[in-house]
Amino acid sequence: MSTSATQAPRTDAERMADPNWWRQAAVYQIYPRSFADSNGDGIGDIQGITAKVPYLKELGIDAVWLSPFYPSALADGGYDVDDYRNVDPKLGTLEDFDEMAAALHAAGIKLVADIVPNHSSDRHEWFKEALASPKGSAARERYIFRDGKGENGELPPSDWDSVFGGPVWERITEPDGTPGQWYMHIFAKEQPDFNWDNPEVREDFLKTLRFWSDRGVDGFRIDVAHGMAKDLSEPMPMKADLAARAHGTDGFVDGSHPFWDRDEVHEVYAEWRKLFNEYNPPRTAVAEAWVHESRRARYASPEGLGQAFNFDLLQADFDAPSFRKIITENLIAAKETGASSTWVFSNHDVVRHATRYGLPKGGSVAQGTNAAQDISSTKPKGQDGKGWLLAGAPAEELDVELGLRRARAATLLMLALPGSAYLYQGEELGLREVTEIPDSERQDPSFFRNPGVEIGRDGCRVPLPWTADGPSFGFGQDRAHLPQPEWFARYAVSEQEGVEGSTLEFYRRALRLRSELQADEELEWVETGNQDVLHFSRPGGWDTVTNFGTEPFELPAGTVVVSSGPLEDGLLPADTSAWVVRDA
Repeated sequence: MSTSATQAPRTDAERMADPNWWRQAAVYQIYPRSFADSNGDGIGDIQGITAKVPYLKELGIDAVWLSPFYPSALADGGYDVDDYRNVDPKLGTLEDFDEMAAALHAAGIKLVADIVPNHSSDRHEWFKEALASPKGSAARERYIFRDGKGENGELPPSDWDSVFGGPVWERITEPDGTPGQWYMHIFAKEQPDFNWDNPEVREDFLKTLRFWSDRGVDGFRIDVAHGMAKDLSEPMPMKADLAARAHGTDGFVDGSHPFWDRDEVHEVYAEWRKLFNEYNPPRTAVAEAWVHESRRARYASPEGLGQAFNFDLLQADFDAPSFRKIITENLIAAKETGASSTWVFSNHDVVRHATRYGLPKGGSVAQGTNAAQDISSTKPKGQDGKGWLLAGAPAEELDVELGLRRARAATLLMLALPGSAYLYQGEELGLREVTEIPDSERQDPSFFRNPGVEIGRDGCRVPLPWTADGPSFGFGQDRAHLPQPEWFARYAVSEQEGVEGSTLEFYRRALRLRSELQADEELEWVETGNQDVLHFSRPGGWDTVTNFGTEPFELPAGTVVVSSGPLEDGLLPADTSAWVVRDA
């Protein structure tokens, strides 16, 4: 096989020292409580991650993105933070964190930590102090407290709804026992919003970013990066007015929404960037900013966070014209800002793409947040792993095999794109959404706040199967904190390692080749004469072809170095991708 397009693999030391490592990195998201349990309490932990570093190394990723690991009551899966500069005792200690960071770095893997700046937990020492302090106190100024409306302040300051359902305001009981002020929470009531106009809040987060950077964290994922800055000047608009404008022609693309995507938030990120650049190599950051595409560039600017999540492919159907349009537009946008694009299909907030692609077009993507429609399940159908899911109504049948085939094809296409690829734990095993979770065992707050409307995000957060047997499929020594279905046994790491054609070995090969084939951040489309087939080339003679159609397609001349599924007499079948290295 000629591999003229490949490069000599860089050493771990070279990759770790590269200030531009993030531009085309493969980043693997770990949801700590569901990755690996080292002490048998049913909850994944830091030592469990450390023990799996060899697995991560073998997978071929460049970085780990660690979802929140801070002390938390888990009112929102760890995104309700009690203490930003500590580790949840149920997950380990700061010493455990240091050992994990060292093990990852020794394996040539960068570490990205999740930061949650929009809100804290209601158990945070600052919020407890605010509740114990009088109206107008410095302690309350760290959060957003307002007097209520009505004769006795019994009505909330505005009629806005929170993301998780119910009002965005919660009334407190004052220290003297009387009904008092209201505090704002865009998400759960256990997640009071910080007041980012307060210099003390800004200074404390700089302290937090420095704390983790000094402990070896290489970058940060910024949760709800488009929140934080708020304009609550009176009169606050009614939610009906906000909804009407959001669905109008202008929407809020001018930064005028009272609490989403305001221009002032970039003042915060300019301060953060100065701090990041004090380190060598500079600390990186990526914004979780669900904003209009025209507003994304400022989050990804070199003067700001440097990179922003692009969720466009995640929200697209498995459709060639849609993929091409999204890829083209995002690469142009990235070039204009000097950032690199980001690509993602699954994460801890959305239905796994192996499930989405097995549903008819138009099925819901979101689960607990920003979701108008969600999925739920009834009994599994038959022994082939198929089940019934609701994507709105009526119930539609999930085609498990089709979903996985398309998920593999889409992932191989994504890994060939210029920019960073974000992977979510378990997708390398081909896991689909777990729908067999009894209501009594669900944990996501959106499920409880919107009964019968949202099923929640637990289905993508079920602990991973490492072995085909045991009380928790090798996740730990006892039952896992979320129930794992019986079909997990077939997807376990132990059942896929060394098995040609398995999803795990497919990911390993693709990621290894990606690091060898990567070149400049350029892409050239090659016309195929078939609207259902996408073909693009990367510098150095490396081509990617994806067949979104129903008929086999002839591949270009060269050597097929990896494909998402078997070829048919040398042809690329439906719902399949292949990488072709042109012979020298």
